[in-house]
Amino acid sequence: MTWIILGVIALIVIFVIVSYNGLVKNRMQTKEAWSQIDVQLKRRNDLLPNLIETVKGYAKYEGSTLEKVAELRNQVAAATSPAEAMKASDALTRQVSGIFAVAESYPDLKASANFVKLQEELTNTENKFLTLVNSITVLSATIM
Repeated sequence: MTWIILGVIALIVIFVIVSYNGLVKNRMQTKEAWSQIDVQLKRRNDLLPNLIETVKGYAKYEGSTLEKVAELRNQVAAATSPAEAMKASDALTRQVSGIFAVAESYPDLKASANFVKLQEELTNTENKFLTLVNSITVLSATIM
């Protein structure tokens, strides 16, 4: 009888340890994913001034679009929480799409090797960012 009680207690202790380790692992993976998102946001913020300067040289009439991108970039950099950063980042992503739309009106800009390189780098950064957001979503789903 005592062996059965000790066996049940041992199983409960093992279950608690395994569950705790799983929660700690998920927490660490989530922190790592947020850290990587932060890196990608900073990388995008570093790429944007170069892109803006390249577009300014060709599209002098699109000042309001470029000013809005600069303003949103500063909001992302100044965000104090992940929620703020994500909200500002979403707005920035929409505005950057506007820059690419502006480029369609300027064939010389589309042909610029510098613009094409920056556009590719920004697109790669956006893809990495979306992959990381999806991984956080998956991690969150496994915790719940």
